Amino acid sequence: MNIVKFTFCPFQENTYILYDNTKECVIIDPGCYDDRERNSLVKFIESRELIPVRLINTHCHIDHIFGNKFVSEKYNLPLESHKEEQQMIEYSMLAAQKYGLTLEQSPAISVFWNEGDVITFGESELEVLYTPGHSPASISFYARKDNFVIGGDVLFRQSIGRTDLPGGDFDTLINSIRTRFFTLPDETKVYSGHGEVTTVGFEKLNNPFVQ
Repeated sequence: MNIVKFTFCPFQENTYILYDNTKECVIIDPGCYDDRERNSLVKFIESRELIPVRLINTHCHIDHIFGNKFVSEKYNLPLESHKEEQQMIEYSMLAAQKYGLTLEQSPAISVFWNEGDVITFGESELEVLYTPGHSPASISFYARKDNFVIGGDVLFRQSIGRTDLPGGDFDTLINSIRTRFFTLPDETKVYSGHGEVTTVGFEKLNNPFVQ
């Protein structure tokens, strides 16, 4: 499986495209905020002759959903996430106003994923991990064969997701990290919603929030 990262929007959010030899691809957390960022996403997809088949959010804070409407309409894709993240979409317009930003209203979540589900595309599989704490019902995606996890804003390199936003809870987040991420092999790469890639083993040893 191929992983391509784009860093978008004023919050420097990481958007991911996953694809394999079939050319089918999944777009995760499109944070593309303006025409330049939207065009860069489209140009990459076209340059690789990819076929977008899924639009998925790890969670629905505004920085991860700026591009939801655009991607959904451009590629005729329903929005997929955990059903309890819908409350974040409903709050998103107010959140955008709070930050003085423009947001095109995201479509509602219409495909729901839960712990233990398997998301398929092309010849690839992603196992769904339920990882709340940063948001009410954040989910992460574990590629067992390729040894990586797309983790949203759960775990960062030597840091963790904020828990002072609506729906956040510190104890819940730490539990998600310990029971979902830290049970994966140490060499598992963690692709986070912000910042650089890290590994499970490195965070076990070096993350001050989960010692």
